Amino acid sequence: MNTFRFATIVTAFMLSAPAWANPELAQKKNCMACHAVAQKVIGPAYKDVAAKYAGQADAVAKLVPKVMKGGSGVWGAVPMPANPQVNEAEAKQLVQWILTLK
Repeated sequence: MNTFRFATIVTAFMLSAPAWANPELAQKKNCMACHAVAQKVIGPAYKDVAAKYAGQADAVAKLVPKVMKGGSGVWGAVPMPANPQVNEAEAKQLVQWILTLK
Protein backbone atom coordinates (compact mmCIF):
# COMPACT_ATOMS: atom_id res chain seq x y z
CA MET A 1 0.00 0.00 0.00
CA ASN A 2 1.47 3.35 -0.89
CA THR A 3 2.05 6.04 1.73
CA PHE A 4 -0.59 8.42 0.34
CA ARG A 5 -3.30 5.77 0.35
CA PHE A 6 -2.39 4.67 3.87
CA ALA A 7 -2.47 8.27 5.11
CA THR A 8 -5.85 8.80 3.44
CA ILE A 9 -7.29 5.70 5.09
CA VAL A 10 -5.91 6.63 8.51
CA THR A 11 -7.24 10.19 8.20
CA ALA A 12 -10.69 8.98 7.13
CA PHE A 13 -10.75 6.54 10.03
CA MET A 14 -9.78 9.21 12.54
CA LEU A 15 -12.44 11.60 11.28
CA SER A 16 -15.20 9.01 11.20
CA ALA A 17 -14.42 6.96 14.30
CA PRO A 18 -16.63 7.55 17.29
CA ALA A 19 -14.52 8.83 20.10
CA TRP A 20 -12.83 5.71 21.42
CA ALA A 21 -10.56 7.78 23.62
CA ASN A 22 -13.38 9.77 25.13
CA PRO A 23 -13.03 8.60 28.70
CA GLU A 24 -9.70 10.41 28.55
CA LEU A 25 -11.27 13.47 26.91
CA ALA A 26 -14.03 13.50 29.55
CA GLN A 27 -11.39 13.36 32.27
CA LYS A 28 -9.28 16.06 30.62
CA LYS A 29 -12.28 18.40 30.26
CA ASN A 30 -13.28 17.83 33.92
CA CYS A 31 -16.57 16.09 33.04
CA MET A 32 -15.76 13.23 35.40
CA ALA A 33 -15.91 15.59 38.37
CA CYS A 34 -19.71 15.43 38.12
CA HIS A 35 -20.36 12.33 35.98
CA ALA A 36 -19.31 8.68 35.88
CA VAL A 37 -20.00 6.03 33.28
CA ALA A 38 -22.16 3.71 35.36
CA GLN A 39 -23.36 5.58 38.44
CA LYS A 40 -24.82 8.96 39.32
CA VAL A 41 -22.35 11.35 40.89
CA ILE A 42 -23.61 14.94 40.91
CA GLY A 43 -24.99 14.57 37.41
CA PRO A 44 -26.46 11.47 35.81
CA ALA A 45 -24.44 8.42 34.84
CA TYR A 46 -23.45 8.50 31.20
CA LYS A 47 -25.18 5.14 30.69
CA ASP A 48 -28.42 6.73 31.94
CA VAL A 49 -28.00 9.60 29.49
CA ALA A 50 -27.44 7.09 26.68
CA ALA A 51 -30.58 5.18 27.67
CA LYS A 52 -32.70 8.34 27.89
CA TYR A 53 -31.70 9.52 24.41
CA ALA A 54 -31.49 6.09 22.74
CA GLY A 55 -33.07 6.09 19.31
CA GLN A 56 -33.50 9.86 19.15
CA ALA A 57 -32.12 11.05 15.82
CA ASP A 58 -31.60 14.56 17.18
CA ALA A 59 -29.86 13.50 20.41
CA VAL A 60 -26.42 14.82 19.40
CA ALA A 61 -27.91 18.15 18.30
CA LYS A 62 -29.78 18.41 21.62
CA LEU A 63 -26.90 17.46 23.86
CA VAL A 64 -23.91 19.29 22.34
CA PRO A 65 -25.23 22.74 23.39
CA LYS A 66 -26.01 21.41 26.88
CA VAL A 67 -22.45 20.17 27.29
CA MET A 68 -21.11 23.57 26.29
CA LYS A 69 -23.69 25.94 27.81
CA GLY A 70 -25.06 23.89 30.69
CA GLY A 71 -28.68 23.20 31.45
CA SER A 72 -31.21 22.43 34.14
CA GLY A 73 -34.40 20.61 34.92
CA VAL A 74 -33.89 17.42 32.91
CA TRP A 75 -32.11 15.39 35.61
CA GLY A 76 -33.32 17.11 38.76
CA ALA A 77 -32.74 20.30 40.66
CA VAL A 78 -28.95 20.52 40.33
CA PRO A 79 -28.09 22.51 37.19
CA MET A 80 -25.22 21.56 34.93
CA PRO A 81 -22.85 24.51 34.65
CA ALA A 82 -21.48 25.79 31.37
CA ASN A 83 -18.22 24.25 30.20
CA PRO A 84 -16.34 26.97 28.32
CA GLN A 85 -13.26 24.72 28.19
CA VAL A 86 -15.13 22.37 25.82
CA ASN A 87 -15.35 23.46 22.19
CA GLU A 88 -18.09 22.29 19.82
CA ALA A 89 -16.01 19.53 18.20
CA GLU A 90 -15.05 18.15 21.61
CA ALA A 91 -18.64 18.35 22.85
CA LYS A 92 -19.81 16.43 19.79
CA GLN A 93 -17.12 13.81 20.31
CA LEU A 94 -18.08 13.43 23.97
CA VAL A 95 -21.80 13.17 23.22
CA GLN A 96 -21.25 10.61 20.47
CA TRP A 97 -19.21 8.51 22.89
CA ILE A 98 -21.78 8.83 25.68
CA LEU A 99 -24.57 7.73 23.36
CA THR A 100 -22.69 4.50 22.57
CA LEU A 101 -22.67 3.40 26.21
CA LYS A 102 -25.03 0.66 27.32
